[in-house]
Amino acid sequence: MGSAAPDDRPDVASDAEPDIEALRTVQNSPRFRALKRRHRLFVLPATGLCLAWYLAYVLTAGYAPQVFATPVAGSMNLGMVWGLAQVATTFAVTMLYVWYANKHLDPAAAEIRAELEPVLAGAGAGANGARA
Repeated sequence: MGSAAPDDRPDVASDAEPDIEALRTVQNSPRFRALKRRHRLFVLPATGLCLAWYLAYVLTAGYAPQVFATPVAGSMNLGMVWGLAQVATTFAVTMLYVWYANKHLDPAAAEIRAELEPVLAGAGAGANGARA
């Protein structure tokens, strides 16, 4: 279980370095920009709505606690219902995002990845071949 001396180890860092130019090319491509735009189209409004929904909950609890004290059924009050709705909203938004990503984001990301992997693999193979 001895370790190799530093001079005996292969140069691992150069094998792990991606082709920066290939990554920049993909990052600046219209398809990647469209993917980022589609991601933001869902994430930013959903985040804003969820934060507003939560802020309304916190502000109502802090400044109008009598609203949450309103009985709904038996010992259940509006505060409990709203709190449970917050949890349900979290699960609903998560499921909605998974559906959206599976339908709109993942196929485009897979296409971009399929084009990029051979380029990056070729760059790594070239570096290994040059070292041999």
